[in-house]
Amino acid sequence: MSDGHGSAPGTPPGWASNQPPPYGDAPGSPWTAPGSAPGSPAGPPPSGPPHGQAPHQQGPYGPPPHGPPPYGPPHGSPPYGPPPYGVRQEPPAMRPGIIPLRPLGLGDILDGAIKLIRSNPKSVLGLSAIAAALSAIPLAIGEALLLGSSAATLENLTDPTSPLNLPQASFLAQYGGTLLSYAVQLVAVTLLTGVLTRILGRAVFGGKMTAGEAWTLTRSRVPTLFGLVIVSTVAILAPLLLIVGLFAALDAAGAGLSVVVIAGLLALLAFVAYAMFITTRLALAPAAAVLERLGVVESLRRSWNLVSGGFWRTLGILLLTQILAGLVGTLLSFPFTLGGSLLGLLGGGSLGAQIATAVLIAVGATVGAMITYPFQAAVNGLLYADRRMRTEAFDLVLQTAAIEQRRQGWVHASADDLWDPSVTPTGPARHGFPDQGAPWSHS
Repeated sequence: MSDGHGSAPGTPPGWASNQPPPYGDAPGSPWTAPGSAPGSPAGPPPSGPPHGQAPHQQGPYGPPPHGPPPYGPPHGSPPYGPPPYGVRQEPPAMRPGIIPLRPLGLGDILDGAIKLIRSNPKSVLGLSAIAAALSAIPLAIGEALLLGSSAATLENLTDPTSPLNLPQASFLAQYGGTLLSYAVQLVAVTLLTGVLTRILGRAVFGGKMTAGEAWTLTRSRVPTLFGLVIVSTVAILAPLLLIVGLFAALDAAGAGLSVVVIAGLLALLAFVAYAMFITTRLALAPAAAVLERLGVVESLRRSWNLVSGGFWRTLGILLLTQILAGLVGTLLSFPFTLGGSLLGLLGGGSLGAQIATAVLIAVGATVGAMITYPFQAAVNGLLYADRRMRTEAFDLVLQTAAIEQRRQGWVHASADDLWDPSVTPTGPARHGFPDQGAPWSHS
C-alpha cells in the first residue's frame, strides 16, 4: 500500500504514480515494443532507433532509406527521391540522323560532320574524289615539270663540263599549273559544297540521297553559288586597293624604310582581321542559298543575320575546322607527295619520272582533299542549322518532322522543304507543340 507520498509498487523510482512507465520491455509492464508480443497495443513508432542501437543497424522498422549499399538502392540503380535541388534533368534530344535535334555544341558539329561521311560514303566520298582530282591534276602536272627541270639543273651544276642552261619555262609551268588548279578548284569546290549541303539537309533526318538525286536538286542553285563566290571574293579583296594606294602615297611622300615596314605590317594585320570578319559573316550563305532557295543578296543577308550574336563562336569553330582539315590533309597526302618529289628530283628529268611524279602528287592531293572537302562543307552546313536552332527555335520544327517520320517509318523527300521558311508554316511547331502533324504539309 502507498501512503500517498511515495511511488506505487512497481513504479520506477522518480516516476509519478499516474505516469506511464518508460518505453521498453520492462518486466510487468504492458508497454512493449510493437511486434514483440501478440496483442500488444498499437502506437506510433519512435522517431529514431531503440536505445542502444546504432543508426546504421537493422531495427524493427527496416533499414534507413538512404545510404550506400546495402542500406541504399542497389548498385547501378537511381537514387531514391527527386534529384538534388538545382540539378535540372532533361530528356535526351531526338537524334534521327547525324545530329541531335537541339542547339549543337562543338562536339556535336564535328561528330555530325564525320557521321555525314560515314552515313553516305558513296555519294559524299565519290563526289569529293572527283572534285579533288579535277583540282589536283593541273597542280600535280606543274609541280612535276618543275621538279624535272630542277633535276636537270642539278645535273648541270654537278657536271663542270656541261654549259649552264637554266630552264626558263619552269617557273611559268609552275605558276600556270597553280593558277589553273585554283580556278578548277574554285569551280569544283563550289559545286561540291552545294551538293553536299543538300545531302546534309536530308541526313539530319536520317535519310540518304544518291549523288544523282543531290545534283538534280542542286543544279538550279549553281548560278547563285557562283554569284556568292564572286561577291564574297570581291568583298574580301577590295581593301587591297586601299593598301596599294597607301604604299603609293608613302612612296610619293618619300617615306623612310622603317615607316613603310610599319605601315605594311599594320595594313597586313588590318587586312587579315577584315578578311576573317567578312568570311565569318558570309560563311553560312551557301547553305542558305541551297536549303532556303534564296538569291545572292538574300543569302548574304541571311548569313549576316544568322551569325549576329554568335560571331566569336562561329569564327572559332571555322578556324578550328581549318586547322583540323589542314592537319588531316597533310598527313594523308604527305607520303605520296614525298615519294613523288623524290622521284622527280632523282629521275633525271626523264618523261617517265615526270609522269610518275605527277601521278603520285595528284593521288596524294586527291586522297587528302576527298576527306577535308566534305568535312569543311558539313561543318558550315551544321553551323547554319545550329544558328537557326539558336535564333529561331528551328529545333522544334525538326523535332515535329522527326516525330511524323518516325510514325510513318521512313524519310520522305518532302522533308527537304523544311529548311525553306516560305514552305514551313508558322504553326504549332514554332510554338512547342510537336504532335500536330508534319510541318511541311501545305495548308
